[in-house]
This record gives sequence, C-alpha cells and structure tokens, in this order.
Amino acid sequence: MHNIDIRPEIIDRVMKRRGRLHLYEHLDPRKTALVVIDMQNTFCEVGAPAEVAQSRGIVPYINALTPKLRELGVPVIWMLHANTHFKGRSDWDLFYNYIVAGDIRDRTIQSNAPENQSVYSELQTAAEDMVMVKNRYSALIPGSSPLERVLRSLGVDSLLIAGTKTNICCESTARDAMMMDFKVTMLSDCCAALSDEEHRAALENIVQQFGNVMSSTEVVERLQKAKS
Repeated sequence: MHNIDIRPEIIDRVMKRRGRLHLYEHLDPRKTALVVIDMQNTFCEVGAPAEVAQSRGIVPYINALTPKLRELGVPVIWMLHANTHFKGRSDWDLFYNYIVAGDIRDRTIQSNAPENQSVYSELQTAAEDMVMVKNRYSALIPGSSPLERVLRSLGVDSLLIAGTKTNICCESTARDAMMMDFKVTMLSDCCAALSDEEHRAALENIVQQFGNVMSSTEVVERLQKAKS
C-alpha cells in the first residue's frame, strides 16, 4: 500500500474553495456500489506485462473491505480489462499500436485476451458479486462496458473506486463517473499505482475536482452510520 497523504497545500486550497474537504459527507448503502478496477493477473501477477507491484499490497485492504460492504447490502463489482483480437486487428488498435511495443505489446495482447480474465486469485470474491469486462481505461466511457446501465438499474448514485492503476483506469473511471453525476469516493488504501508520486497526484486531482478521497475504514464508518 502507498504510505502517502494528500499534501497540506492541496487540503488548504480545497478548504478555501468550498469550506470542507469531502464533497459528500453522507453515504447511503442503498445507493452505493464498490467498483474494483483491473485487479487481475495482467496487473497483479509477478512478472506480468503490465505488472503493478503495489497492487498486491492493497489486496488485504480490499479483502477486509468487501465482506463489510456485502453485509451492508452494497454491491461489489469486479471490473476486468480485456481486448479482442482477430487477424491482427484489435478493438483498441490505437493502444496496441502506439502505447506498447515489441515484446511488451505481444505479451499484453495475450494477457488481455477475454478468455484469460478472472479476478486475481488472492482476492476473496462472493457468489453475489458481479464481474464485468471493459475495453478502455474508463469503465464508463460509452462502449467500454455495461457498468453504467447496471448501476442505473440498481438505483446506485454513489461509487467507491478501488483497484489499479490509481492514476490511469481508476482515475479515468472516477472522472467520467463524476461527469455523469455519480458521487465518487476514491479509496486511498485500496488503490495502487506504479509510484507514490503518481498515486498521490491522482488522489489530489480527485479531491480537488471530482469527489471524495477516503480510506476504506472511513467509508465503512459512514455507511454503517447511515444504516443504523
């Protein structure tokens, strides 16, 4: 887990702008869902082509969080990344032709094949959880996944974001969620990036413009208070 805090000057800036740190002080478990982004072998496994070593460090925190959320009736959604390929073409050619290259490109194509996706084995899932696939960084950009439709059908208006990378897929999803009128909370101890600096930069972006940044313990306390 990243052992960092949002810088005091960022907190001061937020307080001067709106007079409070958190955009949303109250969380209703009946309208909240946890979305765990990309906690799969491509990112979590040692030696994987897109390995985020810190992702393994947040596994205990996610495993401690999810049972408490299930008890509160909060849906747990595992969002996995996958891209299809056929005769040298992909459903995301720009990424595979420009963002990655050489051996990394070939290994990533294979690793991201839909048939290879499952939740990382060290994470504890439940039969009631939902597993979905996205094909872009953001799970909410049009065409990426069925996430928005599912959330709307469940009456969810508040999202808890966990997973990896904090500053890429988690932040992209969080930004889109806010602009689609979902109340976003990024879970600081349940997200992982390649470095402390990238993780902190993403959290500071979110807290200033897009939503809450809280620990999983803080979130559970607020949900339990709302339930009682």
